[in-house]
Amino acid sequence: MTDKRSLPPRIWTALLLLGFSGQLAWGVENQYFNTFLYENITPDPRPISWMVAASALTATLTTILMGALSDRTRKGWGKRKLFILAGYLAWGVFTALFPAAAYLRPVGLAIGIAILFDSIMTFFGSTANDAALNAYVTDVTTDQNRGRVVGVMQILTWVAILIVYGASGLIIDAWGYFTFFYMVGGLVFVLGLAGGLLVRETPDTSPVQGSYWGQIADSFRTRTLRKNRDLFLLLFALTLYGIAEQIFFPYLIIYLNHHLQLPTTQSSLVIFVCILVGGILLAYPFGLLADRVGRRKLAFGAIFIKMTGLILFSLTGDLLFLTLTGILWLAGMSAWMIATGAWTKDLYPEDRRGQFAGYFILFTVAFTMIPGPLIGGWLASTFGTPIVLDGQPGFVPPPLVFQIAGLATLLAALPLLAVKDRRPDKEDS
Repeated sequence: MTDKRSLPPRIWTALLLLGFSGQLAWGVENQYFNTFLYENITPDPRPISWMVAASALTATLTTILMGALSDRTRKGWGKRKLFILAGYLAWGVFTALFPAAAYLRPVGLAIGIAILFDSIMTFFGSTANDAALNAYVTDVTTDQNRGRVVGVMQILTWVAILIVYGASGLIIDAWGYFTFFYMVGGLVFVLGLAGGLLVRETPDTSPVQGSYWGQIADSFRTRTLRKNRDLFLLLFALTLYGIAEQIFFPYLIIYLNHHLQLPTTQSSLVIFVCILVGGILLAYPFGLLADRVGRRKLAFGAIFIKMTGLILFSLTGDLLFLTLTGILWLAGMSAWMIATGAWTKDLYPEDRRGQFAGYFILFTVAFTMIPGPLIGGWLASTFGTPIVLDGQPGFVPPPLVFQIAGLATLLAALPLLAVKDRRPDKEDS
């Protein structure tokens, strides 16, 4: 690109549409798949951890394999476009199909089909978003503007979640979960189609080196690990941070609704305000900071903000203080995602961006979403309050889940101490 600090309007439009619709789908999957399973199939929190683990494994394998395949694609519309377009369309369809699992009996079968549907949805979502779109963002940005672009993409994440949480309570209360999933799936389908068609790529005519499986195996050889030392240390920090986050995040809505006894509409309003301030309003300034002061400083600050916010959040049932402390931990979460999102993209090997986007998912999804929810589920079932919902026994997550998550967040600071900072505004000027 000739101007290192700008993107063509067509690419910006594609990124906005795809970023928003993808995060809309992930926002629903991360919270309301769990809530639907808890309230419509079984209130036992353990199946939630099983579903999250299955989804994490699916996302990881899909992103590595499909990302590497997109790296090697040299024909047709380009490296990423076909994966983005086809993946988004199927993603929308399977989002809409998910609640059909509740019709099945016995409960064990319904749980199994819900997990299966979630995994299929995740396959297409990870192909389109985690592998192809993330690599495409790296392809079309530079070290000088990447923090800003990631910041804007993070705003889209929060806008999507804001809409999901802000509108979800009203839609679910008025028309039920099924209509809610149909609406979200339809929106993902339509916006994914529009954004996918706008994707434009410069044809890559470079020869493909080695075999497909050889490319993947090479990434785990000692020389490759040594060459990408900073990247893998950063990914390890992301793993520790993600485990801490997944201890509490899958149970957030359940905690608000069943421990604090907030109605769905009221809990949605709390999250709406938290995301509006802590996520959306601060995301772009955080993106500028990532480019100007460096990824490392912002990441360290984000860790301590998140920890403080989570612990304070667990100590209150007051609506105002709950909202203020929620804004605090969401601001830390947003700053971390922007700083590390730009940082990892700076460090990706140029010829393997799709594949390394898969390793990003390996460290941030598989290594986090399997142990994290299991720890949270164990804390909920061991220290939580027993509940019977629609004749099914279960447990309500306690404040301890947020306290343990906050303290565990501090562990992410340890690997960062060994990672060199990036100051793209000075290095590349």
